[in-house]
Amino acid sequence: MIPIKERLESDVLIVGGGIAGLMAAIAAADKGASVILLDKANTKRSGAGATGNDHFLCYIPEKHGTIDVVYEEFMDSQNATSNDTPLVMRFLETSPTIVNMWNDWGINMKPTGDFHFEGHAYPGRPKIFLKYDGHNQKKVLTEQAKKRGVRIVNHSPVLELLRDDNGITGALALDISSDEPAYRIVKAKAVVVATGYVSRLFTTDPTPSQMFNTNMCPSGTGDSIAQAWRLGAHLVNMEKTYRHAGPRFLARCGKATWIGVYRYPNGKPIGPFITKPNVETGDMTSDIWASAFTDLKLNGTGPAYMDCSGASPEDLEHMRWAMRCEGLTALLDYMDKEGIDPGRHAVEFGQYEANLCTNGIEIDINGESNIRGLFAAGDMMGNISGDIGAAAVYGWIAGHHAGDYKTLGQPADVDGAPFCQERMAFFSGLYERSGGASWQEANFALQQIMTEYADCGPHRLRSDTLLTAGIKYIGDLRKKINKEMSVSDAHELMRAAEVLNLLDLGEALMIAARERKESRGRHLRADFTFTNPLLRDKFLRVWQEGGTPRTAWRDRLK
Repeated sequence: MIPIKERLESDVLIVGGGIAGLMAAIAAADKGASVILLDKANTKRSGAGATGNDHFLCYIPEKHGTIDVVYEEFMDSQNATSNDTPLVMRFLETSPTIVNMWNDWGINMKPTGDFHFEGHAYPGRPKIFLKYDGHNQKKVLTEQAKKRGVRIVNHSPVLELLRDDNGITGALALDISSDEPAYRIVKAKAVVVATGYVSRLFTTDPTPSQMFNTNMCPSGTGDSIAQAWRLGAHLVNMEKTYRHAGPRFLARCGKATWIGVYRYPNGKPIGPFITKPNVETGDMTSDIWASAFTDLKLNGTGPAYMDCSGASPEDLEHMRWAMRCEGLTALLDYMDKEGIDPGRHAVEFGQYEANLCTNGIEIDINGESNIRGLFAAGDMMGNISGDIGAAAVYGWIAGHHAGDYKTLGQPADVDGAPFCQERMAFFSGLYERSGGASWQEANFALQQIMTEYADCGPHRLRSDTLLTAGIKYIGDLRKKINKEMSVSDAHELMRAAEVLNLLDLGEALMIAARERKESRGRHLRADFTFTNPLLRDKFLRVWQEGGTPRTAWRDRLK
């Protein structure tokens, strides 16, 4: 059996050290709670915002006037799906406080000397994405958490969340600081989960053989969504998979940072918004016509190119500065090494594989799930989106309310609970097994099933028969993994646990997709080709009761 390295206790446990997790830790500590944060990597360089960001969706009263202005633009943006309006309004109302807080801490939210909005915007319309310099955001937030006495435990991914009949009780974690794995058990009165974006669920589109070439953190596998699913948490909007876009073969976010025009090979603009580079708006085509890159590739009129040749030298230098703020230093280094000059060379853009982003745990206006004491923040929230802005704001909100649990008594001994004992034995079995299949084989097999039977549009259809077959094959793969997968060290055990989480997320996604008997957005059904207006303002909830999946529809909150 893998040994237990240590047992820890805190008022609040934070799972994940990205933007949302660090903000939750800071807020809970400010409430006077004792806080432990577990991160699978290192909080100074982990998560989707690991090396920076340069757009922060927010409301600034002196720039926007009424909050309704920002809300209307929000609902016409790429963040428009999967939102309960009361949560959106609370996010926007709280965002000025967080923006000013970050600026005071040393994250430069006014790099031009004042609050300045650009990118992800329509010409002539209000702008809602604040341009900021986030290259140091992880370092600053880590320092702020430590200043408040938060205990940060790096290289400690959580394997399972733990609960009893009253609610959440803590977590079973893995120490991966050395080759030899060890367990770490944390008892807590409240838990905020913030493990982020779900990568590696579908076959990597630009380079299928390289599963870590993804636009977001490739270690982001939505672990806590799957762990919450196993405890009976409500998930929502799981069928609404997302496809980002960017440079075709070096997958990176930051498309709004490029100052150029999307064009056909003959030079004609792809979209109707701009005909020459516009530093203030960018080209909104990829936000509105997200399938454009795939459409052009498959109908033979592509490839689609990002053309920055009409930008001034000053604008091109501004773009390079913004890319450093965004954390695109590897992309800049590559272009410099290969002699690629965006001012002279068009860069092919493409649509990436499907992922889960703002699909997951259903929360209330305080960030709490249906399980008492379990909060969620960041990209794993199922009913509020908003990228890094919402991650920061709802991390703060969730941590603030989780801190209120400090007055409760500690839960009973958690590692003696049957579920915890069962899971420790299971993971130990993977480590003690010799000569089995690798986690990579299991991950590739899952990606193949998801891509063949549950891929999202454009040009890929779902149906009852395909989804039913996919669910069956996931069940077969689960049995094979449990019987044959083995690991040789702590790092591989972490990767194996990620695959098991992805397996559950894939199943939950297929169950939800089968239940949504219509075509909507990227969810395209061959057997239900129409969009049902009766489901326009409906959210689909999926959860487990006694190991049996359940589904139910609810109204979107307005």
